[in-house]
Amino acid sequence: MSTVYNKKYFTDLLEKLVLPLKEHYSEECANLYLGHTGAAFEDRTIPMEGFSRVLWGLVPLWVGGENIEDFSEIYAKGLSAGTNPNSKEYWGGFRNYDQKFVEIAAIAYGLLLAPDKLWEPLDDNVKKNLADFLLLSNSYEVSDNNWRLFPVLVNLALKSLSQPYDQHLIDFGLERLDSYYLGNGWYKDGVTEQRDYYIPFALHFYSLIYAKVCLKSDPERSALYKERAAEFAKQYIYWFDDKGRALVYGRSLTYRFAQAAFWSACIYADVPVFSHGIIKGIIVRHFEEWFSHPITDNGGVLTIGYRYTNLHMSESYNSPGSPYWSLKAFILLALPGNHPFWQAEPLPFPLFDQYQTVLQSEAQLIIQHSGNAVTALTPGRLHYINHVHVSEKYCKFAYSSEFGFSVPRSNKFFNQSGADSTLSFEIDGYIFTRRLSLKISVKENSLFSLWSPFKGIKVETTLIPIEGGHIRRHKVTSDYDCIARDAGFSVSCVDGAECTSFESNGVVTVKNNFSFCSVESTTGGTPEVVSFHPNTSLVYQKTATPFVSYKIKKGVTELETIVKY
Repeated sequence: MSTVYNKKYFTDLLEKLVLPLKEHYSEECANLYLGHTGAAFEDRTIPMEGFSRVLWGLVPLWVGGENIEDFSEIYAKGLSAGTNPNSKEYWGGFRNYDQKFVEIAAIAYGLLLAPDKLWEPLDDNVKKNLADFLLLSNSYEVSDNNWRLFPVLVNLALKSLSQPYDQHLIDFGLERLDSYYLGNGWYKDGVTEQRDYYIPFALHFYSLIYAKVCLKSDPERSALYKERAAEFAKQYIYWFDDKGRALVYGRSLTYRFAQAAFWSACIYADVPVFSHGIIKGIIVRHFEEWFSHPITDNGGVLTIGYRYTNLHMSESYNSPGSPYWSLKAFILLALPGNHPFWQAEPLPFPLFDQYQTVLQSEAQLIIQHSGNAVTALTPGRLHYINHVHVSEKYCKFAYSSEFGFSVPRSNKFFNQSGADSTLSFEIDGYIFTRRLSLKISVKENSLFSLWSPFKGIKVETTLIPIEGGHIRRHKVTSDYDCIARDAGFSVSCVDGAECTSFESNGVVTVKNNFSFCSVESTTGGTPEVVSFHPNTSLVYQKTATPFVSYKIKKGVTELETIVKY
């Protein structure tokens, strides 16, 4: 019997994610304890993050007229304790750039959309504590990026409840959002060169909530945000393949199916872009793909990682509750039961009957789309940020929905370096890769970058897309002799994949029963295969990677590598 993708289908998915959490709430329900790993922010905020992030899924469920057991009572009780200075579960005050600013945005989301569950059941003293707690956050600085929209949500919520609020922070946050806009639907996330998932699941997501809630009070801005989202949708669709997988690229990938939150928000805010059937197809395939992987522990709790539990790939701001940011994708549950989206049949992509190459200039990417996989060629970054494995998440030559990418265990040995899809240099027993680009050029059919892996080495790289792969041309200027390795994608060698490797006529290939990657040098390199350490790839626990090894001599060396997949 075929699956019926109605509202109950999505409600059941959310229930599957939320019910295992019930036993992990604290006595007064203000904290959710899901593990014992640390994060860069205060330990006392870790369980508060767990508590608040579940609201990204529960709130739209409540708006749509549904509930999951007694979770509305749990959250009303938790808000009472968490904002009461006399409670042992009080969340504490704020400081500049506090992690709690992220978490109160989810609370504001709930107060704004579902006051009947999170506000009206509270007595007057609890309401005052809650309003005072949120208002207190206005006195502190937030980061100049997507965080600027947190005070917007907080003060919109206070305003909607007839509580004291700061209109200036609403206006200022929206002005900053406008200053980030680049065109064709793309924003930048503050002062940064990164164009990643924070554009769809943060900047667009929050602005579409504003567009829906403030449609009557601010029709001009609401129309503008919907227009920008519609433009972005025409670009963002290329980040998904026809299997439901999204491009594995950038930071915060442990938020997993938040990758689809933009599509859900478009339906919620009535953004006129693709048909309900096309968007439903994207969302359904995405959810089904994610739920086919071991993304929860044996108790049903989402874990830190990507397609499997992997603390190694995480950022320093990831705590055990962080993955529940993914519940943003469930904003579609706010739709009423008679909305035509629920009756629509999931449809295939409208665009991908054959191979396409698309330049996304604002994102500084060339997207290759073959339908069953997405590859993004990138020139790297011009701006340095200090998140964990940031070079691996933004500075490799290519990223893929099929192969993902790897992060290093160390730079002391090549097989620990995770240096797939990049040119790496071995110097005095250490491995060095592209950390950032000093200069880039993005054209319709090529990407250029100037970069230096190590003092005394300069590399000029040109990437050229071809059907079924890409060409890499490198001009290496070095002050000394060393070894360079130009690696392709890491191919799955997990049990059952039937992974094999072979070399023929200078071409080295790794293949399994569902994918392959081959690497060839036209300039005399030696074809080889490496098995990077297990759990270095974000998508496959064990892999093998084809590469070409080059001997770099002092002076200028020109290399050409062809990678196919």
